Amino acid sequence: MKTLTALALLLVAAAGHAETPQAITRQYADAAPAGFVPAARRGEALFRQNFAINDKMPSCTACHTDHPKNPGRHAVTGKTIRPLAVVANGERFSDPAKVEKWFGRNCREVVGRACTPGEKADFVAYMNEVR
Repeated sequence: MKTLTALALLLVAAAGHAETPQAITRQYADAAPAGFVPAARRGEALFRQNFAINDKMPSCTACHTDHPKNPGRHAVTGKTIRPLAVVANGERFSDPAKVEKWFGRNCREVVGRACTPGEKADFVAYMNEVR
């Protein structure tokens, strides 16, 4: 019984364990084609690119501002959005399920398609390097 209790506590602790942006970047990089190396400069280019798929949200900066350290505002709902940069929001890129949820939603709405694992790795790398 003690073993089962200890195992249950270990599973609960592991489930509550936050990932690091570096670990999430690595996970996406591992899912990219062989030899892929994440680059913050490509992540910044993706962040700033105007996709013109959606008139109200043509780029990430439409909601997240030109500087990811600043809070943003959703272009449609007006809801305040906490900063994307890890330095300004320590919770960013710490929960793989949330990261994937938001990439799924935002890539469809802004980019017009699913982002590739490489694009995701680059984006997280950039957000982790913003100072």
